[in-house]
Amino acid sequence: METYPTVLDSAFWITAGVIVLLLVLSAFFSGSETALTAASRGKLRIQADKGSRGAKQALAVTEDNERLIGSVLLGNNLVNILAASLATAMFTRAFGESGVALSTLVMTLLVLVFAEVLPKTYAISNPEKAAATVAPIIGVLVRILAPFVAAVSLLVRAVLRLFGVQIDPNSNILAFREGIAGAMQLGHSEGIVEKEDRDRILGALDLSERTVDEIMLHRSKIEMINLADDPQAILEQCLNSPYTRLPLYRDEPENIIGLIHAKDLLREMYTLIGGPEGNATALRDFRIAEVAKPPYFIPETTPLDDQMRQFLRQRAHFALVVDEYGSLQGLITLEDILEEIVGEITDEFDPAAETPIEMASDGNYLVDGAMTIRDLNRATEWTLPDDEANTVAGLVIHEAQIIPTKGQVFSFHGFRFEVTERSGNRLTALKIRPLE
Repeated sequence: METYPTVLDSAFWITAGVIVLLLVLSAFFSGSETALTAASRGKLRIQADKGSRGAKQALAVTEDNERLIGSVLLGNNLVNILAASLATAMFTRAFGESGVALSTLVMTLLVLVFAEVLPKTYAISNPEKAAATVAPIIGVLVRILAPFVAAVSLLVRAVLRLFGVQIDPNSNILAFREGIAGAMQLGHSEGIVEKEDRDRILGALDLSERTVDEIMLHRSKIEMINLADDPQAILEQCLNSPYTRLPLYRDEPENIIGLIHAKDLLREMYTLIGGPEGNATALRDFRIAEVAKPPYFIPETTPLDDQMRQFLRQRAHFALVVDEYGSLQGLITLEDILEEIVGEITDEFDPAAETPIEMASDGNYLVDGAMTIRDLNRATEWTLPDDEANTVAGLVIHEAQIIPTKGQVFSFHGFRFEVTERSGNRLTALKIRPLE
């Protein structure tokens, strides 16, 4: 009777030993991939600044994720395929044709448990520590396999290009910002991050995506000084105004010729009357235009982060916003931009404005039409879109494609909007509630 060759010969044990070694290498590659991709670069930077060489090497390795992933996957696939091939040959030699199925079952279990789940579970629970440990070896592997990975990357890009997919070189930057925003939203939903902290960080991230026309004070609400007014009236206006900077216009509000600062105005008037013992009648000859500073105009499409840097660079706090035709649209201050990050800033001189949003007893929110959609979303945790309009009234007009009358009701974006007050062509008050 024909019998199978001796199973426990030296070739069997050598092959089994090689397979175990390949499984160890597979576990190393799998754990390294998970650790290096899951590790926080911020935490690695902190460890590197404290002198950790492993963290420094981990930062260097993860600079180019495409090369890193390509090298690790290449190594991992090589050892997995080689281990499966050796196992098939060993089991076939020992058990004949049934050895193929048996080797598939055994290797699947071994690879799944010891080369995938086990190392990745450890790596995901200790990503920074594992990344710092494996980084030196992975760094050498990346340099050795660089030519092969580059060839594979060119092939992959060529294939993707055939399907119309382009690789964005700035995707890492966008993914980083989106990662921070997503982490803040997730942390808030889980109760780890306070709403105020989330709003501040997201507000700072959004500055580059928003323009001055989204937060400026509209020209209809700007308080101005008329050059033709009497000096006494101008002085009284400045004393009664909550603002320290006021635009100065000649003939019509569109024709702004300067900017008046309350300190400059009072200092000049005090000098003109001759001090505490002077004669106030000297104010009749006061020339306010001589005190005015040149106006600072900016286009309405200026990003908020650029404008904030301009304010800081020029040591200015106040700018007038114009459209592409040079027509005045509004004004913006440094405080307006800072409020997008830290929330509303008020002091003892600010007028006691009414709350722009109130909760009614019937479940509706009473909202000022001039309230920005962004502020409404912040206050209510809603997600109304602000792509086509900046204010709540603007959103209703955009969606309705008309200027609604008082009492009209609309439903869109999962909310019910009712116009409760209208002044001219402006929607001044609305009732809003989510649709159940």
